[in-house]
Amino acid sequence: MNTRRDTSERSYPVGGDTRARLLAEIPLAERRLDLGGVATAVLEGGAGPPLVVLHGVGQFAATWMRVIPALAASHRVIVPDLPGQGASVVVDGPLDAGGHLAWLGALIEETCSSPPALVGQQAGGAMAIRYAVDHGGHVRRLVLVDSFGLGPFRPAPSFALAMVGFLAWPTPRTRDRFLGQCMVDLDDVHGQMGERWELLAAYALEGAKTPGVRSGGRSLMKAFAVSAIPDADLARVTVPTTLIWGRDDVVTRVRVAENAGARYGWPLHVIDDCGADPHLEQPAAFTDALRSALDAPTPRPDAVAERSEDS
Repeated sequence: MNTRRDTSERSYPVGGDTRARLLAEIPLAERRLDLGGVATAVLEGGAGPPLVVLHGVGQFAATWMRVIPALAASHRVIVPDLPGQGASVVVDGPLDAGGHLAWLGALIEETCSSPPALVGQQAGGAMAIRYAVDHGGHVRRLVLVDSFGLGPFRPAPSFALAMVGFLAWPTPRTRDRFLGQCMVDLDDVHGQMGERWELLAAYALEGAKTPGVRSGGRSLMKAFAVSAIPDADLARVTVPTTLIWGRDDVVTRVRVAENAGARYGWPLHVIDDCGADPHLEQPAAFTDALRSALDAPTPRPDAVAERSEDS
């Protein structure tokens, strides 16, 4: 597996000018690496302990732009485009779950000088959990944001219809209908972000029209959304884990997080007036919750063992 070769000169298919304008708003540097057969775009910067941040399906590293400056003030932040999403190109066809996890391991090995805190949203959260099950020694903390994998994928019918409509006919209208299901108040987010939101939305639409990005999204959904992670595997997560959830998430409802938190002893931060994308919709509250998770005392090893036995 080649984890070292820089691919900065490689051409990427999605939204060159739009992407350049987006990245100009983010205080991180971009580099591109071959990781497990994926020509990966990675944003990096800041100083402190490493923090790896994974987005969801149909998103890309820049969707974290409202919280990156605060995170980079205290951490070395590593934010990749997931395989087949944004500017990360899968070279040899779609990845299965094992291929995605190998990619994540290569990313951590290449970019982190010590075990990182691993933050994952939706499909990125399920990927982070599955990685932590077998590689807990490579992760310092785990933070799951409106994560898939903690229960069956049973979104609200309104979300499912909007998602299918956008995937079948990606237009500004279907995109905004879909994003309106992800957030409580899309117009408010647009108003707060202004041109930055217009760039994010334009780049998302360009990706939805790109065959490689669509294929990558299907692979991520198949690997990390369709099936719940078995309880026996969740019980094997020994890394300190925290949940952050939007109270009004209609994709994975907050009761899923409440049940998982109660069962496995994982603290839960619920963010009001927020759907499935708290880092975009309520960035200040999300940053406060994430800082609290990252600064929390590490549980005693014997307490973790007792919790696993009880589960």
